[in-house]
Amino acid sequence: MATSAAFALAACASRPASSPPTAGSNQLVLVTTADWDATGATLRRYERAGDRWQPVGEPWPAIVGRAGSARGMGLHPEVPGAPVKREGDGRAPAGVFAIGEAFGYGATADTALPYRAMTAGDWCIDVPGSTLYNRIVHVDDVGEAAIEGSTEPMRRDLHKDGDTRYVQGFVIEHNTAAVPQAGSCIFAHVWKSPDTPTAGCTAMDAAHMQALLAWLDPAAQPLFVLLPEAEHTRLHASWGLPAPTVD
Repeated sequence: MATSAAFALAACASRPASSPPTAGSNQLVLVTTADWDATGATLRRYERAGDRWQPVGEPWPAIVGRAGSARGMGLHPEVPGAPVKREGDGRAPAGVFAIGEAFGYGATADTALPYRAMTAGDWCIDVPGSTLYNRIVHVDDVGEAAIEGSTEPMRRDLHKDGDTRYVQGFVIEHNTAAVPQAGSCIFAHVWKSPDTPTAGCTAMDAAHMQALLAWLDPAAQPLFVLLPEAEHTRLHASWGLPAPTVD
């Protein structure tokens, strides 16, 4: 992650309006749920071969927000009729998103993504009225007052009774413009348990998280996609996604 006073959750370069939101990407993480309110999910990895997406490995179980999912702010066009992601709604952002930098509790990680080792002073600001909303900051850089009210310490093991969910993860680039109340601090990370939903992130087994980090290559412009199955079926052609798979 950036070494500046505040790490902005920033998206990759914009794509032409006529291009599908996956144009230019050669790696894809696709997470699908049964419907907008489902918390259980399936994660699949793909690599582009010519003009087709080829699956990589087997599907993995994942879990999303405690209230399901809702349309987020990413690289995709609007999804008519979908619920809209809001701060604190317990829904994971749905759509197509750039993958940001990796983070974790360890000094290093087996990943080609830019990596930041989190410390006790690192926080993600989820306070909508803050000028640092949806940014990861260090208290030494911004001061104690700037993190007041935030519920997202990046070292949850030190602040949240040994919680290991952020031991490894990466940023999902939702709401990079930091629109107030549109949702913040959205990550892929390790789950607490297979049946414990998140506050709005996507979580998985620790071994799968480690394998995902090792596989992701920033040169491939990897993307993260989350959609209910019906929306995936409806949108896959226009958004340039892999076709639905029957396991």
